[in-house]
Formats: sequence, structure tokens, C-alpha cells
Amino acid sequence: MDLRTDLALEQHEISSRSALDGIEKKQTSHRKIKITEIKITNQNGEKALRRKIGTYITVELPGFGSATDIFGDGMKAVASELKKLLPAEGLVLVAGLGNNQITPDALGPECASLIFSTRHIGKELRESIGFESLRPVARITPGVLGQNGIETGEILAGIIKQVSPAAVITVDALASRRLSRLGCTVQLCDTGITPGSGVGNARAEISRDTMGVPVISLGVPTVVDAATLAYDLTGTSGKLEKSGEKMMVTPREIDLIIERASKLVATAINSALQPDISAEELYSLVS
Repeated sequence: MDLRTDLALEQHEISSRSALDGIEKKQTSHRKIKITEIKITNQNGEKALRRKIGTYITVELPGFGSATDIFGDGMKAVASELKKLLPAEGLVLVAGLGNNQITPDALGPECASLIFSTRHIGKELRESIGFESLRPVARITPGVLGQNGIETGEILAGIIKQVSPAAVITVDALASRRLSRLGCTVQLCDTGITPGSGVGNARAEISRDTMGVPVISLGVPTVVDAATLAYDLTGTSGKLEKSGEKMMVTPREIDLIIERASKLVATAINSALQPDISAEELYSLVS
């Protein structure tokens, strides 16, 4: 059975072999935070995990449905891993992908609304407010094709042509194959993203290959495919009723998960981009 997942970690788990050519895996833990880094280094690894050559980092956290400290260890872990993937300097464009009118898909837009945008702040103003080292950041919420009739990739390509960022960060909701990973996992990768792929509605790829600049993708799984869930719960691939074949399942507290996950991810992005300003100060500037 083809188990649908956006997480490289889960695709690695699905593989029947523990050691795979072209794949390097490293795990670390700190308190309740577990970090798994998977590097795909050649075409054999690409074929085995159905992912492009690159680095995939999974940060497993306490669930966002419970009380979440957005300034705590989880946020710091995400910020630290993101910083490793970013270029050292230059303008960064943050794009919140997804549909803000559909709660499980609203992570990107909600996160983008909390990004500290600084591209418009000139040198003199930065010095006058004591933020001389402020990194230029721009943000965009491009919406989805069904809302505006334009592919997300087309919108971003036009913006990139005009503002020439050193890198793009995309934030989007993902699909998992396990209920246990919904709302408590953050994946980062340096290979970009294909919006909508997790829900069977794949759009144009957003990556260095298509955009011409590095694209770092962050996501939180918020849905699981019904057929994949049935297999995960029962261990068998029984046939679903036709009405359920394309159904996606999301937690009952998804509105709370999106609210807390977007705050944590946005704070992590802001902290990675502006390391000289405390997370608390950054949050106060955007909330």
C-alpha cells in the first residue's frame, strides 16, 4: 500500500531496510525534544525515500494541543535547525502557503502574519532604534490557486525577480501517516516544497530549481489520509467506501493546534533571522 506522508522520517520508517545506500540518519534528544536529521546524498537515496537529494530535519515536540511555551526549548530547537539551513546574510522572503479559510490548511497564512518584516526599514532608522544588525526580511501570503487564479509558484517567481532575496522560507501544512505526529512535529528541509502534494492536489514545485534561489521549507502535519489512517490503525489495507477514498482526517482541536503551531514556528523563524533580538521582544513587535 502507498502510505501518503510528507515527512521524510516517516518515509524512512516505511522502508523495509534499516541501512539504505545514499541515506544518512542522525538522531539527538534534549529533554522532551527529539531531532532527526536525514540526508539524501545520491540517486539511490532519492529512489528509496521518494525525496530529492538534500537535508530533512524533523523536530518532535510536545503536542501543540496542550499548553505550549512558544519561547521554550521547542522553539529554540526549530530556530537552531533553521539557522543551519539559511545563508549567513541577505534578504529572506517568508511565504505563508495555504488557504486561511480552511483551518487545517491555515498554518502558513497564520504564521506569515507574525513574521517581523524589516526590508522597508532603512539604515538610519535601524540605527536610531538601536537595531543596527537588523536583517532584511519580507513576507507574503500568496493564497491558493482556487482563490486568486494564479499558481503560488508564479506569484513567488515574480516577487523573487523584483526583490532578489538570498533565500525563501516557505511555511505550509503537511500530511502525516500517523495520528501521533499530527500537531506535534515540525519538518524542515532545504529542497523546497510542492504545495498541495500531501492532500493529493499537487501544484508547481517551489525549489531552487524553479525559483533560482535556495528554498527552505517548514511544515507541521495537520492531516492524515483516511486510507493511510485505516492502515495505521488496523495494519491492513482494506477497501474504503468510495465516499471516504479521498477523505482527510484532522484532530478535533485543530484550531488550537494551528494557533499555537503558527506562533511557535513564526517565533522560531524570527529568532533565526534576528538572533540579536530576544524571542520575547520579537513577539511583542508583531503581536
